[in-house]
Amino acid sequence: MTTIATNRKAFHNYHLMDKWECGIALSGGEVKSLRAGGASFADAFAHIDKGELYLYNFHITPYEQASYLKQEPSRPRKLLVHAKELERINGHLTRGGLTLIPTKIYFNKRGWAKVEVAVAQGKKLYDKREDIKKKDIKREIDRSVRHRK
Repeated sequence: MTTIATNRKAFHNYHLMDKWECGIALSGGEVKSLRAGGASFADAFAHIDKGELYLYNFHITPYEQASYLKQEPSRPRKLLVHAKELERINGHLTRGGLTLIPTKIYFNKRGWAKVEVAVAQGKKLYDKREDIKKKDIKREIDRSVRHRK
C-alpha cells in the first residue's frame, strides 16, 4: 500500500468516527499525476448527490506530459462504494452535525487508487486546545525518556 497524501487538517479539525475505503473514478493523466504525488486535500469533502457519492474540492495537479485531454484539477470525482455501504453512510449523514471527510488517498496492492473517507463531527476550539496540550505533554515525556538513556 503506497500512501500518496493524508489530510492532516481533518485529524486536527474533526472527531473522526467510521471510516470507509472507496474507489475513485479517474482519467489516465490523473492517475499518473497521483503516482507522481500531485494531490491536495485543501477543503475537500464528500457528498451524496442523486444516489451517488462524489468528492469535491480535491485537487489533482494536471499531468504535464498528458495529451490534449487534460481534466479540470478540482472537478467533482465519483467515489465508488457498494450500495449497502452508501446506505450506511447516508444513515450517518442524516444525523445533524456530521459530514464526510476524505482522510487519505493511496494505491492498494493491486495498483488501484483508493480514498479513505470518514464520517466526522467538527471540533470545538477547546477540543483543539486540549489535543495540542496532550501532544505537547507526550512530546516532553518522549524527550525526557530519550535524554535519560
